[in-house]
Amino acid sequence: MIFHIARVVFLILEVVVLFNLLIGVHELGHFLAAKWRGLYIEQFGIWFGKPIWQKKINGVLYSVGSIPAGGFVKLPQLAPMDIIEGEADVDRAKLPPISALDKIIVAIAGPVFSVLLALAFACIVWAVGRPIGESDATTTIGYVIPDSSAAQVGLRAGDKIVAVDGNKVTRFLGMNDSVSWNVVRSEGETVAVEFVRDGKAHTVQVTPYKPTTTKWHRQSIRQLLILPAETAVIEKVEPKTPAAAAGLQQHDVVTAFNGTRIFSPYALADYIEKHPTELLALTVQRGDRTMMVRVTPVLLLTEGKMKPRIGIGWDSDGKKIIAHTNPFEQVYKSVTGTLETLGAVASPKSDVKLQHMSGPIGIGHIYYLLFENERGWQLALYFSVILNVNLAILNMLPIPVLDGGHIVLAILESIRRKPINLRILEYVQTGCAVMIIGYICYVSFFDIGDFFGSKSEPNLPKATPAAAKP
Repeated sequence: MIFHIARVVFLILEVVVLFNLLIGVHELGHFLAAKWRGLYIEQFGIWFGKPIWQKKINGVLYSVGSIPAGGFVKLPQLAPMDIIEGEADVDRAKLPPISALDKIIVAIAGPVFSVLLALAFACIVWAVGRPIGESDATTTIGYVIPDSSAAQVGLRAGDKIVAVDGNKVTRFLGMNDSVSWNVVRSEGETVAVEFVRDGKAHTVQVTPYKPTTTKWHRQSIRQLLILPAETAVIEKVEPKTPAAAAGLQQHDVVTAFNGTRIFSPYALADYIEKHPTELLALTVQRGDRTMMVRVTPVLLLTEGKMKPRIGIGWDSDGKKIIAHTNPFEQVYKSVTGTLETLGAVASPKSDVKLQHMSGPIGIGHIYYLLFENERGWQLALYFSVILNVNLAILNMLPIPVLDGGHIVLAILESIRRKPINLRILEYVQTGCAVMIIGYICYVSFFDIGDFFGSKSEPNLPKATPAAAKP
């Protein structure tokens, strides 16, 4: 118990350290640019709210706030940000004016530093590698849920998908060129799926499925009820079960049952559910050896219910490989992924809405889940590449309060050849700040909801196995 608590505390500390590094480097960009351009720097703060630590050094107040939701560099000459940063301790009217170019340089420095940090993380990931599952390297279908629209139009395990909704795909899950993203991003009543079977190309139109969503969770997004192919690697053999009695071992690979090749552990779980007393002949690969193992399911307690099983658990990602992706490719895919997400959010026909974004709570939760893995630091560093690029692009949106808003206002000032009225600027900044704070609270509501139960009621066909635990 003590060890578990200590591990949880350590994981939380890892999340806090890495998350604050991202924020700190972004704000450091603003800080150094302001120093370079000779701006008056009042405060450099990490987080908002009442300070839990602060110290003045060389005329600059450094602080750590009590609300873990960002950071700031207080620059009275740039724009009034009193609602977020607190009232300035100097009269802005008495400070020397700065040029529009200075404002643009200071504003853009934050996103530039975020991209540089993303590139630095990407170089580390390139050197040490990151573990990826088979779904990141295949577009082959491993399992089609029975009675789904995908099954009804003829898709089946072993089919290799080459395009979805007219877009070529190179992997099953994730952003950019994946099967899942192109299904989510589609907007028609059906989704065109191009696939290859036995060397012949086929195209079918599949009606996407959307689970019923509870009111406390994000709206569900479309899916085809198909799963990627993955090697059926045994992760655990439960004691005193048919699998243990038959001699199955951890790391054994089940390649077929009753002479039928399987492309996903779900296929075996599904078959056992439909044939609970039938003797199974499993083709098993153990190292360089191939053997036949015969086993009969029995009723075992699973998730509070007695279910027919043989007593094995699968490795959730099948066989893993360590990828050493070029750092520029990592950053490029992060950029395109972020832009595609923004495009989906902006489209009125898309299922992707503002509520599907994550706030500080959701991001922290993702980091926590990543750190729980055996190679958590590698996964967290790769996620940090994506997050830094995301942070840079979102901050460049032309919304007052954000860096992009400061740039737009500076350009307007340059065109008008005089500063924007301070009172008007205060109203605009305050209104946009309230809007952004409200949005953070809005997505945080859904982030918190993710901690409590399932976010959807799938209503899947009864033949669908609840989990791949044969």
